[in-house]
Amino acid sequence: MLRKFEADLHIHTCLSPCCESKMSPRRIVEQAKLKGLDMIGICDHNSAENVVCAKKVGKKEGLAVIGGIEVTSQEEVHILAFFDEDEDLFELADLIYENLPGINDERVFGEQIVVNEVDDVLGFNKRLLIGATVLPLQQIVERIHSLGGLVIASHVDRESFSIIGQLGFIPDGLELDGLEVSPRLSLEKAQLEFGQALGLPLVTFSDAHTLEDVGKSFTSFLIGEANTKEIRKALFGQDGRRVMI
Repeated sequence: MLRKFEADLHIHTCLSPCCESKMSPRRIVEQAKLKGLDMIGICDHNSAENVVCAKKVGKKEGLAVIGGIEVTSQEEVHILAFFDEDEDLFELADLIYENLPGINDERVFGEQIVVNEVDDVLGFNKRLLIGATVLPLQQIVERIHSLGGLVIASHVDRESFSIIGQLGFIPDGLELDGLEVSPRLSLEKAQLEFGQALGLPLVTFSDAHTLEDVGKSFTSFLIGEANTKEIRKALFGQDGRRVMI
């Protein structure tokens, strides 16, 4: 049976630089439930180390959590990658770490905090997560798909770190599953501005870096279950699944 899932799939935790330290998975799940969300996605910059504990909290609290990561390509384009299986997510994360130069300067970018499901600090990621990988965009997208993941280009209406802002166009042959627009633009307006021209499904999420922003923007999916396979079907209007605008 199909039902509506209200989903904010672009949320950062305290692992991401420039994210407030109180953005622990536990608090994010609590805030998402207060906002009436049915599903969230954890997408830290170039890392997935807080995904497992977020899933544990979500399972305990009855909130679906999709594991993800926001990858920065060589071209400084942000790409959201989502996976149902943690093994596939961490295979991508390992590839990112192998191709991510630099060491974090906490005085400039802030701490990158790894926590557990009860907010205990397990450590601090020392990599330059705010930086760009040396992986080309095309290779990132192909690798995500080869691992069975879902690929959505981040905040395409922004001037910085978006595929449109960085490149000015979407390269031919780049097989994206969808485009995310930021909370500043409604899906209706985005459809007029981007949808018809680019010919790709549109979604909107919060890109939350603070608790107050969790659920600020979300997309409603008519799907059977909270997983990436169902979301992909909704994006492409398959088997009765759809994005509800």
